[in-house]
Parts: sequence; structure tokens; C-alpha cells
Amino acid sequence: STRNPNDRVGVYYDRLDVYAAYHNQQVTLATAIPPVYQGHGDVVVWSPFLYGAGVPVAPYVTLSLEQDRAAGLLLLHVRVQGRLRWKVGSWISGQYHISATCPALLAFNRRGGGADVGSGGGFSPVIRFQQVSTCSVDV
Repeated sequence: STRNPNDRVGVYYDRLDVYAAYHNQQVTLATAIPPVYQGHGDVVVWSPFLYGAGVPVAPYVTLSLEQDRAAGLLLLHVRVQGRLRWKVGSWISGQYHISATCPALLAFNRRGGGADVGSGGGFSPVIRFQQVSTCSVDV
């Protein structure tokens, strides 16, 4: 989500792409967020579905991901890249690039939940999300 604390400036989010990165390497496909206008003091909530099937990653990243998952904690960075415009009164600016990075700590727990997946004996763990700090945003 994003909150616009300004009481005079609105924001047009023209194009936003969201993906997850692990050790500075993209590990999910980019997901597009629909364009939206955020007025004065408004909160906009986004719920992108991020997935990494078929995303090529370096071998060391795969090994490290598996080790962190086995340890029960995985630190990802959710990244947002795109274009926005500012609106002040009737004036609308040109486009600016926006880049945001938000740390996300995923805690895996096989105890107390989860489900068997398919006949192959795979296991889908319970995953809890924790935002460990605020996001870093550059415009």
C-alpha cells in the first residue's frame, strides 16, 4: 500500500511493475499494477501476485534460497519500478521515474499447518510475512 500524506499534491501512477529480488537478483516475474490516481491523503492498496516459475537464476542463488528456506527464514526485497506524474490544482507534471524497495521477511513453518501437495508427497509450508523496516523510495 501507499499513503499520500500531502494535502495539496495528488499522484498519478501511470505504470508500475512489482517483483521480488533475493541477493540483488530478480527471482519472480514482474507483475504490472493497474494505473491509478492517488488523491490528497488517500491510501491505495495493491495486492500483486508474485511468482517465480520459469525465472532463470544463478546457481548460487538457488542454493542460498533453499538453505534459507530450510532454516525457516527468507529475506526478500519487493521492488517497484515505474512512472508517475504529480498533480497540483489543475497542473499535471511530466513523468518521473519511481523506484521503491521494501524488505520482506518470510517465515516458513512446517509445524502447526501446511498441506500435502499432490501424490508426489510434496509439502506446502505455512508462510508468514513480516515487513522488517520501512520502504526506501526514490523519485
